[in-house]
Amino acid sequence: MLPEEIQALVEGRKFETDSVGLSGGQVILFDDMVLKIEKASCETQNACEIMKWLEGKLPVPKIIANETDSGINYLLMTRIQGEMSCDDRYLKNPELLTSVLAEGIKLLQSVDISDCPCFNGLDVKLKEARERVENNLVDINDCEPETFGEGGFKSPAHLLEWLEGNRPEEDVVFSHGDYCLPNIFVNDGRLSGFIDLGRAGTADKWQDIALCSRSLEHNFDGHFTGIKYHGFDGNMLFQKLGITPDPEKLRYYILLDELF
Repeated sequence: MLPEEIQALVEGRKFETDSVGLSGGQVILFDDMVLKIEKASCETQNACEIMKWLEGKLPVPKIIANETDSGINYLLMTRIQGEMSCDDRYLKNPELLTSVLAEGIKLLQSVDISDCPCFNGLDVKLKEARERVENNLVDINDCEPETFGEGGFKSPAHLLEWLEGNRPEEDVVFSHGDYCLPNIFVNDGRLSGFIDLGRAGTADKWQDIALCSRSLEHNFDGHFTGIKYHGFDGNMLFQKLGITPDPEKLRYYILLDELF
């Protein structure tokens, strides 16, 4: 049963359920709104705070109503127009896709962070990672096959120890925090918005670049759907960004994400 205020706003409207992405919550799509239902957490609180702060700064959903009831968070927000950037039409056009994703990263990093209310740098991320490891919340079956086992780390605790001992210097910018293809929307070939902002805030610029690079590789190699796409080169994103890849930073932030 939905909270009364939200029920009144959506009652009688046609809807469909979104099954794409790995958010772990229930997402209900209306013509012009989205209702996200998930367990209340620091991330749900962070998402609401950062969306309010980003209004007028970046193309993100606008909050219509937000309620928490019995440990469940109900977030009703405006719907970003367009399709996820992992849509078939964009995977068939890697030049366009990588251009849009690079534009999104540049746009995020252009935001003035002087009064950003959310910090998600390594002080925060490593503390959260330790809590997850100590509470056995890391699902190693959802990790890259080479991360754990022969030739990799012995356990999540072993990986955490490595991350804490090899912490890089941070170049802090505004970061989406989970810059993967399902979270970036495109409309008629142009960037139209960002969703799932629970991990957004100030962080190292390589956080988003690393997860975007991995997401591109997996979407093109058929990791999620079994469909392989051609024409993608791993250097394309970096060429569009006008930067040289930093292999150590890329590896570090991909490994850090394995604990979440």
